[in-house]
Amino acid sequence: MSESGIIQNIFFPARRKKQLASSPAKEKPKEEAMLVERVCAGDRSAFEEFYKKLSPMVHGIILARVPRDEVDDIVQEVFITAYEKLNTLRDKNAVSPWIARIARNRAVEFYRRNKPTVELSENLSHNGNAKNEANEILDTIKELPEAYRETLILRLVEGMTGPEIAEQTGLKHESVRVNLHRGMKMLRKKLGIEVH
Repeated sequence: MSESGIIQNIFFPARRKKQLASSPAKEKPKEEAMLVERVCAGDRSAFEEFYKKLSPMVHGIILARVPRDEVDDIVQEVFITAYEKLNTLRDKNAVSPWIARIARNRAVEFYRRNKPTVELSENLSHNGNAKNEANEILDTIKELPEAYRETLILRLVEGMTGPEIAEQTGLKHESVRVNLHRGMKMLRKKLGIEVH
């Protein structure tokens, strides 16, 4: 999602609610299972589909936890691990929550391997442009509790709907809805945004 899209989702919550309401949950467990079977059979194009389908979720989970400049490498590590261990997956219909767990574990491993770093913004002076505002919002999101952080980044940065977040992460729809609502409320408060 573009930086201006992130800002619009923060400042125009009614539009975001309308988008969430108009996106019904898509049940596709059979499609995922078939895709996993194709990957396990050695179909390279199936793994490309697998990557395209799940990479936004993995990227969002990692982005919620580690410094931005480390995200792409860790996303690749997650998919390498998934590729190597996909044939060990017991329930092929549960591939999305499984890869979400791998992503969370990789983020934890990152901090075990590396000392945490403090990231400086690209432009230390705030000139009000969309990139600085988006970076400020992302930094503020990263200060929120983990449950809110992950769902907000998947929604605002990766552009996933609430039902898509629930389907791919294995969270209950109600939990995603509550996390998004409470997370947006906390985010607006931290950013000093009054919503009437």
